[in-house]
Amino acid sequence: MTLTKHLWCIIMAGGIGSRFWPVSRTDNPKQFIDITGVGQSMLQLTFHRFEKLCPRQNIVIVTGEQYADRVREQIPSLLPYQVLAEPLRRNTAPCVAYAASVIGQIDPDATLIVSPSDHAIFREEKFLSDLQQAVQTVAMNDWIITLGAHPVRPDTSYGYIQFRDEPSLPLAHNLHKVVTFTEKPPVEMARQFIASGEFFWNAGIFVWQLPVLRKAYQTFLPQIADAFFNLGLGTPWEELEQVYSQCEAISVDNGIMEKADNVHVLAASFGWSDVETWESLYDVFRHDANGNTVLGGNVFTYDTRNCLVVMPNEEDKTVVLEGLDGYIVAASSDTLMVCRRKNEEQIVKFASDVELKKLIDNK
Repeated sequence: MTLTKHLWCIIMAGGIGSRFWPVSRTDNPKQFIDITGVGQSMLQLTFHRFEKLCPRQNIVIVTGEQYADRVREQIPSLLPYQVLAEPLRRNTAPCVAYAASVIGQIDPDATLIVSPSDHAIFREEKFLSDLQQAVQTVAMNDWIITLGAHPVRPDTSYGYIQFRDEPSLPLAHNLHKVVTFTEKPPVEMARQFIASGEFFWNAGIFVWQLPVLRKAYQTFLPQIADAFFNLGLGTPWEELEQVYSQCEAISVDNGIMEKADNVHVLAASFGWSDVETWESLYDVFRHDANGNTVLGGNVFTYDTRNCLVVMPNEEDKTVVLEGLDGYIVAASSDTLMVCRRKNEEQIVKFASDVELKKLIDNK
């Protein structure tokens, strides 16, 4: 595969992964964990995937200040501009603007792929092929291309993209003009979306040329454009803190994609999951004859069905489960959680309660 010297990738790696508690913590979020049990963290998998599309030095990772050293530990030998630390979490629009500004100083002719750091991709060759098609398309059109995955259930944790049925180009039957974006709809609305056949899941991966990106920000997010497009790698930390403290917290989806009229969606031919929740992780893996998915640990199950079991790979720890149906059983080095799968939305509360008690006990 020929690497394109003007192709760059921005990997967003600033999330805290609160829904994967207790395995994912604020000091060790999901992107740095081998959550899928393949021997590499989500960030490492993402980085190595994009190394097959663009030169290694053209991959920029944006992360929180507290995670910058962790990024460099997991991806060694990165150049200074390849790890951009954010002083505050302000969602994806400021993150992308900051990275685009730095890249623009190095390569004004850049084409940019923007991607999360913690999504699962299946059939990698299809993924790379789809992105190559998107890159070639934006080279000939002033478009923004987003990747859409075919929905398989009315999931309320995903964004949905409505598209026009006719293809955007005569020979590109998998490319469609975007009509609307809807972020995390109620379940009944999600059911209607899927029944209509007019919607994709939003995979959160965007492809655009740098001038198109700049114009979109200047049109729809002018304050962020004015603040961030003057930043560079040598920007003093105090100035960066000031810019972030004053900027709006908004996503690329809400700030630009929902408003721009040049957005097209490429129907993904690869398998995709944002692995945002324990339930989505359960869906990703094959289940045994009893519907159980077991990741890590030395686990014995008896009369146990439809469970997700995630254990640290510690040889001296054995787990025995009996009589469970429809549970999440997940452990870190110091915490065990047993929760009904249908009550997964309470996990953020569990984590908050545990941390609060620790603070009280330590006073």
